[in-house]
Amino acid sequence: MRSFLAEFGTDVMFAGSQYKLEVAGKEYFVDIMLYHRKMQCFIAIELKIGEFEPEYKGKMEFYLNVINDTIRLPHENPAIGIIICKSKNRTIVEYALRNSTMPIGVATYSITRDLPEDYKNLLPETDKITERLKRF
Repeated sequence: MRSFLAEFGTDVMFAGSQYKLEVAGKEYFVDIMLYHRKMQCFIAIELKIGEFEPEYKGKMEFYLNVINDTIRLPHENPAIGIIICKSKNRTIVEYALRNSTMPIGVATYSITRDLPEDYKNLLPETDKITERLKRF
């Protein structure tokens, strides 16, 4: 998480994971909520395990509307949304976001089996993790 936040710079603060929003008696959860001090706005991040789907934009707009109306203070700027997917088709993303008036971005991630050297000595070996999981 630390390296993920470092990508955003030193002015980003972690506000929570599975950040709860309540609307009309229902609960909704933003995967990751950040706050950018210089921009003075919340950043809502949704993590998706597959390819970008156009309906993700509607969900993000809903979250941003709720954040702007119920959490944001009068002196703060409107919230920003980031959807992070395994993959995306640029044309589909462009069509989905074409008429959006809200600041929403779509990014991709990649998965690797290689653990960076910096983390190898911080985590237990695979067989020890497996052994601990079997105890549960």
